[in-house]
Amino acid sequence: MTADGQQILLNLQTVAAERLRRRSDAGLDLRVRAVKQFQHSRFENTYADLLGSPRYARAARFFLDDLYGPHDFTERDGQFERIVPALVRLFPHDIVQTVRSLSELHALSESMDTQMACGFASGELNAQTYAQIWQLTGQPVQRERQIALMLSVGEALDRYTHNPLLRHSLRLMRGPARAAGLGELQGFLERGFDTFREMRGANEFLGVIALRERSLAERLFSIDPATNSLGLAGSGGSRDPLLGQLP
Repeated sequence: MTADGQQILLNLQTVAAERLRRRSDAGLDLRVRAVKQFQHSRFENTYADLLGSPRYARAARFFLDDLYGPHDFTERDGQFERIVPALVRLFPHDIVQTVRSLSELHALSESMDTQMACGFASGELNAQTYAQIWQLTGQPVQRERQIALMLSVGEALDRYTHNPLLRHSLRLMRGPARAAGLGELQGFLERGFDTFREMRGANEFLGVIALRERSLAERLFSIDPATNSLGLAGSGGSRDPLLGQLP
């Protein structure tokens, strides 16, 4: 198997190991779900303007549901793991590289979500608690890697829209992909391609995501551990522009 295929398999095995760990600890599983749901809601708040934009709404929803969502991708990942050799054999190299980035993002996010969930005691989260467990988890290098991988997948999908031959090749792959058990991956790639094509250029969209995600990470890492303060003006009921309503 190619190096790309081996790395995709390793990433999927990391995801499977995180799920196995949670299945053996119901409390941890509940807390991971709370982290994922909070992050999903946070994304909706952070990008409410993009989700309401005629031009960017579908792309923002694609990021929210396919890259950042709390959905259970167990079945999809199981399919991927079984057919990685077929994936690297059937799909163009550029697409395999994107799948490798996607699998790394998935593995890193699952690992970090588990670490976050280990930092609090109940299944409920608010913005203040989230900020505290973010700092407790730490690992700014991995956080930056998450953002870079998310942007890399978006940039790749945008590049594909400028390559009509690649889009045609992707359409021709529908039958073989489904026959090889790659229907979920095929659907993801086609949704991403069509969504980014409708945007007619993704530079501004991806630039907004890069700026806001990195700004949020910087602010979360700067929390004052003595006061648990995010440094916002005002007190009870303050609204953080990226996290939302604070207690």
